[in-house]
Amino acid sequence: MRRPNGLAREAVRFKPASFAGTFLALLMSALIVSACGILLETGVRATVPPERYARTPVVVAADQYEYVVTGSGEDREKEAVPLPDTARVDAGLAARAAEAPGAATAVPDVTFPVRAADEGAGPGVRELPVPGGVLTAHGWGSHTFTGTALTAGSAPREGEVVLDAGTARAAKAVVGDTVVLGTAAGQRDFRVAGVADAGSEGTARDTGAAGALVWFTDAQAPTLAGHPGKADAIAVAAEPGTDADALADSVKKALAGSGAQVHTGDDRGAVEDPGLAYAKDTLFGIGGSFGGIATLVAILTAAGTVTLSVSQRAREFALLRAIGATPRQVRRAVASEALLVAPLAGIVGCLPGIGLAHWWFGQLRDRGAIPRAVDLHVSGFPLLAAVGVGLLTALAAGWTAGRRPAKIKPGQALAEASVERLRPGLIRTMLGVAALVGGGFLTGLSANSTGGDAAGAALGVVMLLMFAVALLGPLVARLCAGLFGLPLRGAGPAAQLAVANSRTNARRLASAITPIVLAMAFASTLVFMHTSETHAADKQLRAGITADHVVTDPAGLPVDASARAARAPGVEAAVGLLNTRVLVPLGSGEFKSLQGAATQGVTGSGAELAKVQDLDVREGSLHRLGEGRIAIDRTLADSADAGVGDRLPLYLPDGTEANLEIVAVYGRGLGLATVTMDRASLAGHVTSGFDSTLLVRGGSEKSLTALGEVTDASGYATERNLDAELGAWTNNTMAAVLGGFAAVAAVNTLVMTVLDRRRELGTLRLVGSTRRQVLTMLGWESLLVSTAGVVLGSAIAAATLIPMMRGTTGEGPYVPPLVYGSFVAAGVGLALLAVTLPARAALRRWS
Repeated sequence: MRRPNGLAREAVRFKPASFAGTFLALLMSALIVSACGILLETGVRATVPPERYARTPVVVAADQYEYVVTGSGEDREKEAVPLPDTARVDAGLAARAAEAPGAATAVPDVTFPVRAADEGAGPGVRELPVPGGVLTAHGWGSHTFTGTALTAGSAPREGEVVLDAGTARAAKAVVGDTVVLGTAAGQRDFRVAGVADAGSEGTARDTGAAGALVWFTDAQAPTLAGHPGKADAIAVAAEPGTDADALADSVKKALAGSGAQVHTGDDRGAVEDPGLAYAKDTLFGIGGSFGGIATLVAILTAAGTVTLSVSQRAREFALLRAIGATPRQVRRAVASEALLVAPLAGIVGCLPGIGLAHWWFGQLRDRGAIPRAVDLHVSGFPLLAAVGVGLLTALAAGWTAGRRPAKIKPGQALAEASVERLRPGLIRTMLGVAALVGGGFLTGLSANSTGGDAAGAALGVVMLLMFAVALLGPLVARLCAGLFGLPLRGAGPAAQLAVANSRTNARRLASAITPIVLAMAFASTLVFMHTSETHAADKQLRAGITADHVVTDPAGLPVDASARAARAPGVEAAVGLLNTRVLVPLGSGEFKSLQGAATQGVTGSGAELAKVQDLDVREGSLHRLGEGRIAIDRTLADSADAGVGDRLPLYLPDGTEANLEIVAVYGRGLGLATVTMDRASLAGHVTSGFDSTLLVRGGSEKSLTALGEVTDASGYATERNLDAELGAWTNNTMAAVLGGFAAVAAVNTLVMTVLDRRRELGTLRLVGSTRRQVLTMLGWESLLVSTAGVVLGSAIAAATLIPMMRGTTGEGPYVPPLVYGSFVAAGVGLALLAVTLPARAALRRWS
């Protein structure tokens, strides 16, 4: 008798069709695992090289993360959450850093936007023709480490500025001219003290290659930025011969206890490009969270395919047992088959996986989610992991499927090979029931939760219910065959035969249904979760904006926009909104988290806000809105277990802690803002002090056009929907990757099933069935399989989405009929093609 590995080679050689489906399933598994692994590794290793700080060996900056600490001792975990805006350091630390051994000088660095005056300039005042009307401002001291050099005039003094050469040339401004600039401290006249070649600042990431620049005095810049006494960072220059690491150590000692962090190397790039933190979060979310789900789905579908492949050869294993093969030899033969197929499939699958990762990464970068300077990292670790996952999956699934035919008596093995077992294993059934009960429990938990808690519980629902379907597959398939087969009993002999086949071969039916359920459940959940949130937000936004006119500008509105609008004829109310985010601590113990909350800072009183915005106040009143007092959305109130009169601890955009009194709870936070507070409380904690939106009641559109783009509530809602395109694209892409993988797995399984039935189909032809009758029977079977998969997948998606959307939006899920119809059509169409095409090929020899 041949050795087990020889049996495996012969099986692959002489029956390649039996292994082609396994190979494809493992290949697809490696593709998706490797792609997600590459993105995850890129998130871990992502860096950006310094540009603005390239000539500065050491940069001091505040920690740009807030932390959530759970557990204690060995179980203590610390989760970092990036701050919504830049955290700043005390500018006075520059003096301490300059005294560190090896430090030549230390310069407080400030970067902030200023606006060119958009009203008619007076006599002797130069207008600055700047695209968008916004310039990037710095303190003049930054010229020491950026290479900026004067080409005319002198360094600025109080009330003076230096313009970059390009801006001065475009404005035809010379030394001694006057320019009007709007800053966080108001609009003022400044004398042009000099003109400078921008050096590395002209190509820095915060300005862009064609960015307009302006420099103020180091003493005046922090005040104009709205952060007196603060600096974005401190650039420390080294004395000749001083090593960067040695200087960093001495600066750390000099600043001990200040809380400031010292950066060298590529870490300096992270200080000047805050988008890196969010890029890491995005890549972690795709490569880690989504990658984990995708890996589980890949394992589930690949294992199902391997199990089907082994079970289809139950007769061969029974014959081996009948001629004297030992249980150990049968198990080794199955393992050898996995070792022959899985590594090659994994290696081949990694190649398109690398391509998918490159495409995905490029799309994220093109959409602004990842800085241009971040590169994709491709190493052997995620590729080895992908191959290893496929190999272990094949070995485990093969061992599980081959365990029974290997251990039972030869005669019993032959009997079981000819007739399918009716009852699944006890352990598998118990695990399936446990998953079903767990899914039901989490469904109830999600229904009674709100906000992030509802979303978190919903993820467990879809995963547990999917595992229940996979584990209880034969029982579910038999139930579906009986239930969905009832309408087919009157559809003719072919349909009746299809129902009988489906009920008799429930395991085969389960192998085909499971991947369709996977594709339908995950695609529907991911896509309709976003459509539901977008639909609810759009409804709230359209109902909540009661202003006649909405004025916006991508770069921010003029600093005096509210006052100018209020002076326009016929205007009853003009309220500016500064849009940003805050972090709110939620939960306790092991369930603590930091939730980002969209926030609007209001210029004016709560009474004025009520004239232009209907927040749908449920408790309290907006009239008390002011310093130290906020209003919040009901979902946040429920999540934080807080109400009117309570104090809500939160972190302002730059990480400053605040403990604010809740004066109102409202219902339209999803469409408008989760937190509403006075603008003055936010102004010193954001980089840009310009309002994002201006809401105006009364007046005319013509009188407001000088302030920015004027639209109404409907037009503003449309623009806000366009801003959500990245989230929609991300969800749809994940749905396409996961749903596409499951769909391919479904087609693969159906093709394997049909090819394995060639003898059965030939027998039907021999007993008198026509080719058309056989194909009709298979068509009814594919319809039954796809219908069962679509219904079960839709039920799992509904069990996930309904409670989640009730908790987050207060409404049921919004399912666009055309989108859902396309999912159903894809499921039915793929099943029909996957059955009829190989069946036609198999029936040719019987024509």
